[in-house]
Amino acid sequence: MYDVLIIGGGVTGSAIAREMSRYKLNICLLEKEEDVCTGTSKANSAIIHAGYDPEPGTLKARLNVRGNAMFDELCENLDIPFKRNGSLVVAFSEEEMKKVRDLYDRGIKNGVPDMEIIDRERLKKLEPNISDDAIGALYARTAGVICPFTLTIAMAENAAMNGVEFFFNSPVTGIDKHEGYFTVHTPDNVFEARYVINAAGLYADEINNMVGGEPFKIRPRKGEYLILDKVEGDVAHTVIFQVPTKMGKGILVTPTVHGNLMLGPTAEDIEDKEFRETTPEGIQKAIEGAMKTTRAFNLRNVITTFTGVRPVPDTEDFIIGESKLVPGFINASGIESPGLTSAPAIAEMVVDIVKEAGLHMEEKPDFNPKRRPVIRFNELTDEEKKEVIKQNPAYGHVICRCETITEGEIIDAIRRPVGARSLDGIKRRTRAQTGRCQAGFCTPRVAEILARELNMTLSDVTKFGGNSKLLLYRVKELLKEDGEKNV
Repeated sequence: MYDVLIIGGGVTGSAIAREMSRYKLNICLLEKEEDVCTGTSKANSAIIHAGYDPEPGTLKARLNVRGNAMFDELCENLDIPFKRNGSLVVAFSEEEMKKVRDLYDRGIKNGVPDMEIIDRERLKKLEPNISDDAIGALYARTAGVICPFTLTIAMAENAAMNGVEFFFNSPVTGIDKHEGYFTVHTPDNVFEARYVINAAGLYADEINNMVGGEPFKIRPRKGEYLILDKVEGDVAHTVIFQVPTKMGKGILVTPTVHGNLMLGPTAEDIEDKEFRETTPEGIQKAIEGAMKTTRAFNLRNVITTFTGVRPVPDTEDFIIGESKLVPGFINASGIESPGLTSAPAIAEMVVDIVKEAGLHMEEKPDFNPKRRPVIRFNELTDEEKKEVIKQNPAYGHVICRCETITEGEIIDAIRRPVGARSLDGIKRRTRAQTGRCQAGFCTPRVAEILARELNMTLSDVTKFGGNSKLLLYRVKELLKEDGEKNV
């Protein structure tokens, strides 16, 4: 029997798993897909928010500010690229400047440090490409950009290093409450656990309903984005927001932590939680919204578009706490923006809730908060590259030319704890397939390495698990079958 069972391998579930792994407990995490970071956590704005946006007194406000303050140490321990490049909320009218001042006041109440309201002249110095229509902004220096893939994967890796068991392709189909424990059903297994933590993202309401917790509703809201090539990376230096609306923080223009430029997202409430298609209308809306901020980007340099779906709770705040109806069942649900920023603070809060619920938690003397550093070949000096290749010649074989990702990095991504098992798993861990060609050239080589390292055939390699196989038949087999039919 497990002491704690976590449902959901997104950024929230992975953060909770890592924080729980500090203690002498038997812990497992169930994820319905083939990898961590496959839902909302993989497709968002990748912003570490300062904390001026949430309503004072809410969980969002408290956990945003606390989470933001945790990222320097967290990213150092887990070798996660992170840049505190600051954010701007730009006003284009005097009416919007009033809202900017309101956000500043709200940030003060929330305890956000290092903010100021700046005028047009200062704004132009910070962002030379900003629209001439901009008249001022709220400048928050503690905001930043991160890679949500690396953040989630790093926390999951560290949790696994410290004893957490991960079960993939394990959608929860039912939960039964017994005296002092739960049985959690998946298509292939039945798990027993004393405490269950619901971090199931878009499906958290359905998991909650399975066990009979206090009802709430998760509404999916999709947002469409564009990613531009790194030649556009200097169009913006900070995260540039427009004044937020009831639908969210609006269309932003931001550099990514890897040097690309990102535009978006749109905001559209939908019914289907799995609907992740981009549309011409949505992309055009994102472009037009971004052009209000700046027209300095060149759309010829768009390399990909994507859609994310975020869970919007009907409570208008995070839903975090032990169920009063079902003792031992704990929600970490409704985690929309600023959920990425709040994740490490949510994990701390959930640990406290589990302690208060009665689980004895003794800290491990041998807990290791660090993960083994990742060799990022394209960031090394020439001398460092020579030394790495000398130690392991696989680092001398470049597989993804766009991002200069080597065979050594791909092998490492497979062999690490909670390692990659698909093409998308490799993409999230190494950035192979994310450059200008968008996997046009490196896919066959990545697939060959996956097949070799995992001891499977090329026809078993998938894009993202399940039935997403790239190769269905060998040409020779088809020709042989066709020849037999024609004999």
